[in-house]
Amino acid sequence: MVLNYIWIGFLLTAVAVALLQLCVSGDGSVLNAVMDSMFASAKTGFEISIGLTGVLSLWLGIMKIGERGGAVGFLSRLTAPFFCKIFPEVPRNHPAMGTIFMNLSANMLGLDNAATPLGLKAMKELQELNPKKDTASNAEIMFLVLNTSGLTLIPITIMTYRAQFGAANPSDVFLPILMATFFSSLVGLIAVAIAQKINLFQRNIVLTLSGLTALIVGMIVLFSQMSQEILTRYSAIVTNVVLLGIVCSFVIAGMVKKINVYDAFVEGAKEGFKVAVGIIPYLIAILVAIGMFRASGAMDWLLLGVEKAFAAIGCNTDFVNALPTALMKPLSGSGARGMMLDAMNTYGADSFAGRLSCIVQGSTDTTFYILALYFGSVGITKTRNALVCGLIADFAGIVAALFIGYLFFH
Repeated sequence: MVLNYIWIGFLLTAVAVALLQLCVSGDGSVLNAVMDSMFASAKTGFEISIGLTGVLSLWLGIMKIGERGGAVGFLSRLTAPFFCKIFPEVPRNHPAMGTIFMNLSANMLGLDNAATPLGLKAMKELQELNPKKDTASNAEIMFLVLNTSGLTLIPITIMTYRAQFGAANPSDVFLPILMATFFSSLVGLIAVAIAQKINLFQRNIVLTLSGLTALIVGMIVLFSQMSQEILTRYSAIVTNVVLLGIVCSFVIAGMVKKINVYDAFVEGAKEGFKVAVGIIPYLIAILVAIGMFRASGAMDWLLLGVEKAFAAIGCNTDFVNALPTALMKPLSGSGARGMMLDAMNTYGADSFAGRLSCIVQGSTDTTFYILALYFGSVGITKTRNALVCGLIADFAGIVAALFIGYLFFH
């Protein structure tokens, strides 16, 4: 219901702003831009879905091998002590536990091509346990928010962009991004735990979060001593080893269990094709609304209002130049990336706005896109408090990014 109102709000605001500008200036270019964006966004939504078909088929095929070979079951047992506490509705050794672990691991390593198919697979498995098929379950909400908070250990893509724009030290945003994204994920977990009355002071949860915190601190110490070239090289090696390791271990496990590996892959790949087709309407709906909102100029008006409000109370407004990335991030991943690149191009990669845009870009993930993609793939229309908790995580990550940006670079 909340998503319905927000979707309507985007559409009506876009049309109202465009018509207002038409009445004031008599210039119909904005109205034309809104209409063009509507059709272009619909095309983009279709192209994204079709583009996912190959990747979905590949990874769901590999996952099917892992299921039949027992590898997913092993991961389920391995992660059960922690996940059973934050996903109390999911049986201890359910296959979803292993898939969730793989999805979150892929996200942390920045493996988007692997994370999305694994996330869709996990959502499908959680939906099998959901008694109300049109309403998001507690487990599905927790899983979605952990995805939207976007915990990423190695933001290699952002550092690569900074290198392309001539940054003196492209990896200087690594530590701020790691701190901001960890804060976003922690707040997202706490928000859902409060909503679902989950006690986060249970022993297994405390130990896991403490271990993750120690890992991140260790990475900060280790990577802060590396040059950009070495960091990029080792990051690429780690991601490739992880991907190949998953594929090989699943195939070997299938061979040990003496299953027909080829048939298992084909069966999973067929599921991937069906999922890709099923998400087309949901993606088109959300991308059209966001595209029209941007094209109407409503985003620019919002930024101007924020700048004037902070200036009126005597606050520093240098962050406003990076705010387009922050406001776009929950709405559109590609849009936020475009805003980040525009900030570096306009103000310079080593400017405060350029660096701050990069930190914001890496602090969280795209809530509306992920919600439409994941819930749309299983036909959920009643999202309950998923969107609110996801936006809380986004807000926390963005606020943390702004404070950390000022702390490091202002």
